[in-house]
Amino acid sequence: MKVSSTKHNLLSAVRQLPREKWALGATILTGKMIGLLLVLVAMISLPGIFGTSAHAADTYTAHETALINTVNTVWTLVAAFLVFGMQAGFVMLEAGFARKRETVNVLMECIFDTCLCGLLFYAIGYAFMFGNGNGFIGWGGLGADGKTITNWFFLQNTPATYGATGIPLLAHWIFQYAFADTCSTIVSGAMIGRTSFRGDILYSIGITGFIYPIIGHWAWGPDGFLATMGATGGFLPTLGQPFRDFAGSTVVHTIGGVASLAGAMVLGPRLGRIFARDDKEKGGLPAGHNLLVAAVGGFILWFGWYGFNPGSTLSAMDMQGIGRVAANTTLAACAGGFAAMLAALWWGPTKGKFDLAFTINGFLGGLVAITCPCYWVSPLGAILLGAVAGFVIFAGVYIIEWFRIDDPVGAVSVHGLCGIWGTLSLGLFASGQFGSTGPTGADNSAPVTGLFYGGGFGVLKAQAIGSFAITASVFIITFVMMYIINKLPNPWKLRIEEHGEAGLGGIDVFDHGIEVYPAQEEEISLSGLFDKGVKSTSEV
Repeated sequence: MKVSSTKHNLLSAVRQLPREKWALGATILTGKMIGLLLVLVAMISLPGIFGTSAHAADTYTAHETALINTVNTVWTLVAAFLVFGMQAGFVMLEAGFARKRETVNVLMECIFDTCLCGLLFYAIGYAFMFGNGNGFIGWGGLGADGKTITNWFFLQNTPATYGATGIPLLAHWIFQYAFADTCSTIVSGAMIGRTSFRGDILYSIGITGFIYPIIGHWAWGPDGFLATMGATGGFLPTLGQPFRDFAGSTVVHTIGGVASLAGAMVLGPRLGRIFARDDKEKGGLPAGHNLLVAAVGGFILWFGWYGFNPGSTLSAMDMQGIGRVAANTTLAACAGGFAAMLAALWWGPTKGKFDLAFTINGFLGGLVAITCPCYWVSPLGAILLGAVAGFVIFAGVYIIEWFRIDDPVGAVSVHGLCGIWGTLSLGLFASGQFGSTGPTGADNSAPVTGLFYGGGFGVLKAQAIGSFAITASVFIITFVMMYIINKLPNPWKLRIEEHGEAGLGGIDVFDHGIEVYPAQEEEISLSGLFDKGVKSTSEV
């Protein structure tokens, strides 16, 4: 290796890895680890003090129940913080897969969506989603007479705790805000590079304030028509099965992925985007400008998923459930990444090569797929459905490409298609062995049995009905909303003005007045550093 090359590499490393940032990152990571350790110690010790989680709630004293609720609250909040940390992963993943001239816009949209989501989910979103109302929309809580509903807007008139969990309602709000923020961020993935920032403001209000919480109410609301499906007096009472979505394959990921599909279709492709069906030599899937950033973002998302799925138990006492969910989450991700890597190796654009982008999206697809059935399937089932998700990713990317839909990060395939697959897979792989009888936490007490374990088609039918209802509704409503926004005059039109997208610096300079990589300072000579004893590789 030449000395000049060594100097250049060393200079790049010095510039990119300042000690202060590494120290700060280590401090933050240490703090998170201490917090997680404290929660884990409590989770291990409490069952030993109070017995197993199989005891009924009335066997605990008031003091014991209060202590259990405290630990469950801490567990839920730690999970919420992990899920919120996924925003860093989304920012890096989307920025890495985007073109350089689109990066500031990606960062700004993700940060803005996080701020907007918090305000809207506080003002109206939580009431729409988790309040009582009717089968289609919630707005508040039942009064003392059991009939009158008082509104929960701005979290007013809310009870002290969420349902029968014993968890403070505000703690549950934080947890669900992180979920809502995840859905909001997913939407922008397929719309990178040609969405005006003002257009992003408008559609984000629609997604975060109305579409996500109202449609989410159908599956997660106390009286949502999908949540009560199959029950006496509910929707399709003869079906005998409700729609189930443990942690959000449909409610979070399918809603986000399908909404991003609608937006990408309204926008059309980015300028200069060439599809393989139009030009086999020049067309095809464009590479992101920084796959290192994308890969790190993917791993941050994987880490955050350990709050997403295990945290949805809402109970630190459900030790078996938490362990199973965490293991299933891990195995599905591993299988998805491995399967997508093999698919790209055998049939991908660089046949015979190991494709990094497909591998990243493969393990993300496995994570999305396992999010719905993670509580009710066995580890083997998690591996199988995760592997299928990896192939779904690969096929989905090329289907989207064939239809000339420009999806820079693969959001439609990862979140939309794998969300649908994961939801349906519950009706196939649910083993019928797992259920929780803990005194607090989410209501997961009824075991679920899928088709492959002798449960018949009942669960699969319920999952298919729920998935179709949500997918179709989200697509139609979002497409109409995006179409209307795109008909507004500039600068509020959904698609950025052509000269802004095509101009020097692209959308970053046009909408934000800055580039993510400004002109580098004049390179400092390292000759003195080498003169003082740093040897070149040729001297070692």
